[in-house]
Amino acid sequence: MQELSLSSKLKYIFSIPVIIAALGYFVDIYDLLLFGIVRIPSLKALGLDPDADGTFILNCQMTGLLIGGILWGVFGDKKGRLSVLFGSILVYSLANIACGFLPYFPKEHLVYQYAALRFIAGIGLAGELGAGITLVSESLPKNLRAIGTSVVAGFGLMGAVVAQLTVEWAGGWNISYIIGGILGILLLFLRISVSESGIYKNMEHGSVSKGNFLSFFTNKDRLIRYLKCIAVGLPTWYCIGILAVLANQFAPELGIKDLNPGKAIMWAYVGISVGDLMSGFISHALKSRKMAIFYMLVFTIIGVTIMLFGNTNTETKYYIFCVWLGLGTGYWAMFVTLAAEQFGTNIRNTATTTVPNMVRGLVPVMIFVFDFFKKDFSVITSAAIVGIIVFGLAFYSSLTISETHGKDLEFTE
Repeated sequence: MQELSLSSKLKYIFSIPVIIAALGYFVDIYDLLLFGIVRIPSLKALGLDPDADGTFILNCQMTGLLIGGILWGVFGDKKGRLSVLFGSILVYSLANIACGFLPYFPKEHLVYQYAALRFIAGIGLAGELGAGITLVSESLPKNLRAIGTSVVAGFGLMGAVVAQLTVEWAGGWNISYIIGGILGILLLFLRISVSESGIYKNMEHGSVSKGNFLSFFTNKDRLIRYLKCIAVGLPTWYCIGILAVLANQFAPELGIKDLNPGKAIMWAYVGISVGDLMSGFISHALKSRKMAIFYMLVFTIIGVTIMLFGNTNTETKYYIFCVWLGLGTGYWAMFVTLAAEQFGTNIRNTATTTVPNMVRGLVPVMIFVFDFFKKDFSVITSAAIVGIIVFGLAFYSSLTISETHGKDLEFTE
């Protein structure tokens, strides 16, 4: 293949599909993490329990992500990538606007109303990343895919930082929900200019089966690829879902007066944004997806070990380690790109959408195991046990999964 000039490379990397996908992921992350950021103030204001009710609502949101991942994944392969980019953002934007009006809802069964809205938001949020990464992967030359998807995730993940700052500046947690919903609605108008993936168009009217989610479980090789893709991503949401979202639970054992989960999430995503931009260039330099992910996993597990057992006795130190873990788990875009490249065009969006949402959907399982061990062990030891399991699966999968750097994506399963 003829080497592209610098201007041609930049034209692809900052093309309309990349920019729109990045903006969409920005809004997606803003709305996805907003509950984690406002969990304590919103639940206290509504007269609910931040821990028990908060865990229930978070689990409902993550369950919505799991179900939505399957629905949008299949829809994107059957009806096209753009249909998901329009439909998913409309669902989660309206759900988030509704969350902004929760203080005016009837007080009876308020926890279930909050949980239902976060469940609906989760369904909508599930479609954004997978469809965006699939569209970008199929639109860019194969030697620029890693960089293009890293730009999407690197910019998009800054939505977490903006979410935290919005909560601090907006003057109310419910205003932050409304702002997030309005941003999503505005983005819908920008998406009118986006074109469908050429690779999908070439396959669209073929006779091949499209969006068959069950096909991941009817072929041994395909199932192993699918499970390994999920396992590779588990440490990302272990670090966010336990070490950041539940940061306040670690404060007493670490000898810290107080830890703000919202700030922990914000600083983690500062690191993740930088890490995601770096991961694409690391993969490009190594000419390997799997080795880029492996080295970032090594960096992350060192940070987790020092964070939990290295005298992290001040709030500032904890937030510094959140940045460290963010840098390490900044292979999120690379892991989703890896999933996109593992599977054929006819089930690519299903894979790329369901894999990250399977990871997110396993957060309640990780929290359940974490809470189970807390009955007999300390919070730190319980987190370490979950971490050993999660990182063990990720290391094995990253080393044994097929390499996809430079792979031609115009194929079907």
